[in-house]
Amino acid sequence: MGMSVELHLPDLPEVPISLGPAAPRPLRRPPWGLRLREALAAYLPLLLMLALALATWWLVKNTPLPAAPSAERRPGSEPDYEMRHFALERFDASGRLVLRIEGERLQHDPANDRVRIDKAQIRAVAADGRITLAHAEHALGNGDGSELQLQGGAEVSSTDADGTPLRMRSEFLHLFLVRERVRTHLPVTVRLGSSQIAAAGLAYDHAQRRLELAGPMRGVFVPAGRAR
Repeated sequence: MGMSVELHLPDLPEVPISLGPAAPRPLRRPPWGLRLREALAAYLPLLLMLALALATWWLVKNTPLPAAPSAERRPGSEPDYEMRHFALERFDASGRLVLRIEGERLQHDPANDRVRIDKAQIRAVAADGRITLAHAEHALGNGDGSELQLQGGAEVSSTDADGTPLRMRSEFLHLFLVRERVRTHLPVTVRLGSSQIAAAGLAYDHAQRRLELAGPMRGVFVPAGRAR
């Protein structure tokens, strides 16, 4: 025998069915100018640090290095000035020429205030008008030219106290122009008037009217008033 059952369920509240979250609204992009300013503001500290690093590198690269200490110069090793094909003249208070020195080259040593002259030519005029001439391959002298050491083919010519022509030749002659003296410790040839003497050394003092010769000596003497 068949049976049928009928169930009655209570009414349930309606529950809304959600298929998922609602789709978001599309956002508007800010203007490019605003985006640029924001990017610059974000990277500005980094850019400043980079610029500072580049500036420091450039300064280090372009800063000149301190000069290396130069080797100490030995006294007399280098001249402080030089003249070529020169002529120097000195005058007294009245304007009279008393000394003329010329040569191919002059170098001044500041360590001792000495000059070196190549192919030296000297002309000195005494107070009485007597002229002394001298020349040599080289000359070493003091700053005012009153003392000269003539080296290499040295020759000094003048007149003695009596007006007799006097000439001295040697490889070295020490000439004192103010005191009118000549000295040498090397072999020398002296020609006085027509007489000629060869000696081992010489000391001549015009003011004292004295001529001293060191031996050994040899010479040819011609009496005054007779030609040789």
